[in-house]
Amino acid sequence: MLTAAQLQSYITQHLACEYIKVMGDDGTHFEAVLVSSAFLGKSRVQQHQLVYATLGDRMREEIHALSMQTYTPEQWAKQP
Repeated sequence: MLTAAQLQSYITQHLACEYIKVMGDDGTHFEAVLVSSAFLGKSRVQQHQLVYATLGDRMREEIHALSMQTYTPEQWAKQP
């Protein structure tokens, strides 16, 4: 069973994140907050596609659902 820590590690292996927090306790459904400069100039859909690309086949085989909140560092700095 996949853990939130493993998923977080998979993402950070291929995507530089200024901040990342992955939560989930059932092994297939996860929530993540990601802050990355790689998201600059990209739409929300493109940001999510970038994360999915880092996970590759894991999205079909190990992960049933991944809910994401993605931010650029500037957007993150403005969060309450």
